[in-house]
Amino acid sequence: MIASLRGEVLELRTQSLVLGAGAFGLEVFAPAATLARCALGEQVLLHTQLVVREDSLTLYGFHDRDAMTLFTLLLGVSGVGPKLALAVLSTLQPALIADAVEREDAALLASAPGVGRRTAERLVLELRAKLPAGLSGGLPGGAAPLPAGEDAVAALVALGYREGQVRAQVQALLADDPEASAERLIRSALSKLR
Repeated sequence: MIASLRGEVLELRTQSLVLGAGAFGLEVFAPAATLARCALGEQVLLHTQLVVREDSLTLYGFHDRDAMTLFTLLLGVSGVGPKLALAVLSTLQPALIADAVEREDAALLASAPGVGRRTAERLVLELRAKLPAGLSGGLPGGAAPLPAGEDAVAALVALGYREGQVRAQVQALLADDPEASAERLIRSALSKLR
């Protein structure tokens, strides 16, 4: 198995990147957060998972181990393939996914593209006992949502944004500034979501 790759980013694509590793240029599919952290010509280290199918060998890469761990766990859920697992990880941060599973918030998981209500409920049911301890520890204030964050999420959802996308953005902003007001969170999230 290929556990990690280190090399130069040769090309950035919509859902993948081409990583120069020795004499090879390897296409590595990755969630949006990983792709956003890569720049052309930059040296990166990605934790990888090789998915073997009858007709293909596909590499999936992640900057952090939590995302890779969650990807592996998502693949273990019946009806979830690599593309759907990447869609979930591109929409929601690993800590937010773990928190949603712990709180049995299937609606948040259903906000990811391609995840319906039944799939979201299956994710909660099958992942609840498998999640490593402390995975949701990256959320500000633990599992209890901060009032300003919840107000900001509600306002942005009312403006027509997807809840999962908005919640992930607000959680990232709160991680940088836990004392931010709802108004500041809304303005900052809007500038990043446009």
